[in-house]
Amino acid sequence: MTTTVEQPGPQQPLPAVGPPFILYLDGAEYAEEMHGLAVWVGDLLLPVYGREVSSQQPWCPRWWEHLEAVARLHALWLAWQELTDPTAGPSGPAVWHRDHLGPVLAELRSPGGPFAGCKTGAHRAKQPPTVEPYGTGY
Repeated sequence: MTTTVEQPGPQQPLPAVGPPFILYLDGAEYAEEMHGLAVWVGDLLLPVYGREVSSQQPWCPRWWEHLEAVARLHALWLAWQELTDPTAGPSGPAVWHRDHLGPVLAELRSPGGPFAGCKTGAHRAKQPPTVEPYGTGY
C-alpha cells in the first residue's frame, strides 16, 4: 500500500507558525502582545543586556511609545522564543546573540536611533519625516 503525502503548493499555503508580528495586531490582541513584550523587556532583556545609558547609548524609559522600538524589540523577542527553545539545538542561543541581539541593540541604542533625544528618565516624542502623496509633482 502506497501513502501519498501532499506537499504545500500555491493553492495550499504553509500554516503560520508562532504569533503574528506585532504591527499586524490591534485592539486587545495588540495590548496582550505588548504586555508580554513589556514583561520580557523589563524582566529579562534590560536586566541582562541593558547597559548604562549615555548620549552614545541612549535608552528611553517609555520605549513603548516609539513604534520602531516596539517593532524591533518584538522581532527580537520572537527570535528569542524560537532560538532559545530546546528544539533550536545547542547553538540556538549563540545564533540569537550574534544575529539578533547585537544588531537590534546597536540600532535602537545608536545616537541617531529611535531614542535619540531621550534622556535618562525623560521621553521625547519624535516627529516622523513628512511624505508627499504619491503621484504629486508630475
